[in-house]
Amino acid sequence: MPTYSYACTACDNRFDIVQSFSDDSLTECPECTGKLRKLFNSVGVVFKGSGFYRTDSRGGGSSTVSEPAKSDSSSSSSSSTGTSAPAAAAS
Repeated sequence: MPTYSYACTACDNRFDIVQSFSDDSLTECPECTGKLRKLFNSVGVVFKGSGFYRTDSRGGGSSTVSEPAKSDSSSSSSSSTGTSAPAAAAS
């Protein structure tokens, strides 16, 4: 059950009360019988991680971002020039 905060408009009495969602809001201050108003606080939610995107809830089957096509012409042109990276030494 959620906790609600109230403040009296007459005597500035502030208090918290645990109420069910179906309960009516309080309207009368328990100390001076003045009018109450419900206070709204920030929600304690912390988002951690890389972020939340519209694709996070989808399955991993399809991707909306396409990768560039790899062509064999770039690898054949570097081998035809005779310049190649030195091979790693095996130990």
